[in-house]
Amino acid sequence: MKTVGILGSGAVAKVLATGFLKNGYSVMLGTRDSNKLADFAKQNPQAKIGTFAETAAFGELIVLAVKGTVGKEALELAGANNLKDKTIIDATNPIEATPPVKGVLNFFTDLKNSYMEQLQKHFPDAHFVKAFNSVGSAFMVNPDFGGIKPSMFICGNNATAKKTVTDILTLFGWETEDMGDAESARAIEPLCMLWCIPGFQKNQWSHAFKLLKK
Repeated sequence: MKTVGILGSGAVAKVLATGFLKNGYSVMLGTRDSNKLADFAKQNPQAKIGTFAETAAFGELIVLAVKGTVGKEALELAGANNLKDKTIIDATNPIEATPPVKGVLNFFTDLKNSYMEQLQKHFPDAHFVKAFNSVGSAFMVNPDFGGIKPSMFICGNNATAKKTVTDILTLFGWETEDMGDAESARAIEPLCMLWCIPGFQKNQWSHAFKLLKK
């Protein structure tokens, strides 16, 4: 897969788009407001800009990189037919639009039903893989932690889709930890909460998770 459609126009979308471009992929970013990507387009003229539907049709691989509150809506605008049988990297988190409580984010989901499970149920013909949700955008591509590769936790129901995402994570400098099927997103999504606590409490945002094995 060498064509990537990235749904989103924020920091995560731009960082991942840059990572894919540097590794020889053809990239289109989807947005409802192309003005948000005007500067990015000038700096990266090889990147294409389109609507959500155009971007989903363009990409063999899809990246969902919007706020969790509008993730389902973005996919609906992309069109179920354009997503059918495609791998979707789900980088979203179900963060409520309310302030953190003592550094802890509020989610609009609970531990019995993750956001990715909801998206997978709503778009059953697509292959969702949770990834890139548990680290800041500054460290998503080629993270530098003194030669130690951080761990990216993923999950999803389709083994081929997870292999595709694992290959991308390896290319981007990550060690992949496959946590199983979509239900595991119930544990992976809250890692966003844990990652953000040092930031909100101590203004420490330069970290990542590492799974140690014996």
